[in-house]
Amino acid sequence: MIAQVRPAQLSDWLAAQAGAPDAEPPVVLDVREPWELQTASVAPEAGFRLVAIPMGEVPARLGELEPERPVACLCHHGARSLRVASFLAANGFAQVANIAGGIDAWSHERDAGVPRY
Repeated sequence: MIAQVRPAQLSDWLAAQAGAPDAEPPVVLDVREPWELQTASVAPEAGFRLVAIPMGEVPARLGELEPERPVACLCHHGARSLRVASFLAANGFAQVANIAGGIDAWSHERDAGVPRY
């Protein structure tokens, strides 16, 4: 079962997943297309590393992600990111979450400066 985390709850999920103070931070994996990233993007914040890989490229670029690092997947509304989160979990990623509501909910709950589209 993939954890469903609302953008408003993401900081708590990230903190719960964080390892030792000197460990690499968890990843927020944005799986939207390049045009979507140009339209609305998440600003990197303390507590996570932002990685953008379009959903269709994730299988070929899986080596760019570390299975031992927690990953929270993000898309427009949460459907594509749930599929990617399920794919990651099936491929050995133990700490995976879907950011429910996607960047649209991010704009409402976390950063009103993120444009909605």
